[in-house]
Amino acid sequence: MSATHTGVPITDCPVREVLDRIGDKWSVLIIVLLGRRTHRFSELHRGIEGISQRMLTLTLRALVRDGLVNRTVYASVPPRVEYELTDLGRTLLDILTALEEWANTHRDDIRAARDRHDHAPA
Repeated sequence: MSATHTGVPITDCPVREVLDRIGDKWSVLIIVLLGRRTHRFSELHRGIEGISQRMLTLTLRALVRDGLVNRTVYASVPPRVEYELTDLGRTLLDILTALEEWANTHRDDIRAARDRHDHAPA
């Protein structure tokens, strides 16, 4: 018997499926950066503090596979690769930009709440 949410098996839940993609540590940051303009791999790597080349590669592959990002290879020496959001990927921008703004606005509030919680008497 599989777990369900509102009668839909978790494995068939579209919200869960999308959150698995954009809810990871790096996808949102990549999508927001690509929402500003097309980037080369090295630009993305420099623009996202703490991401390894391997993790950037894996995350970009997943975003391309899901149809959120286009990868374009130009025949040059050395080869140039650019990443940009697809039309589908752009549909996430309003939501993710709002989330980014909310996080920036409320970061100090959340940190203060954590501090109060962590220092409250047991």
